[in-house]
Amino acid sequence: MAEVKTRTHPAAVILTPGAERRVAELMEKAPPGAIGVKLSTPRRGCSGLAYSVDYVTEEQAFDEKIVTPGGTFYIDGASVLYLVGSTMDWREDDFTAGFVFENPNAKGACGCGESFMV
Repeated sequence: MAEVKTRTHPAAVILTPGAERRVAELMEKAPPGAIGVKLSTPRRGCSGLAYSVDYVTEEQAFDEKIVTPGGTFYIDGASVLYLVGSTMDWREDDFTAGFVFENPNAKGACGCGESFMV
C-alpha cells in the first residue's frame, strides 16, 4: 500500500497575537453552543464587501479552520478567496477598539472604512 502524503498549507489569514488574544476573550464569554469565532465578508457598504466577525455554532464543510491557543477561528468558505494573504489584528486606543485587516486583495475601500472591494 502506497504511503499517502499530506501537504499542509498556510492559513488563509494570519492572526496576530493581539487577534488571538481577542478570540480567546470572546470565547471566554461566548454564548452556549458557540464552538468558535467566524470571519466572513458579507455584501454591504458602499464598496461592496465588509468584514464581519461572529460566533459560530457549527462547522460548515468549506470553512477554513484555524486553531488558536484561545479558541477556534473559522473563515467562511465563500470568503476565503477575498482574504488569502490577509493579516487580522486587534487594536485598541482611547477612542476605538476593533479588528483591523491588512488585505492584499482589497483594491479599494470606502471613505468610512466600513467596506472594501476586490
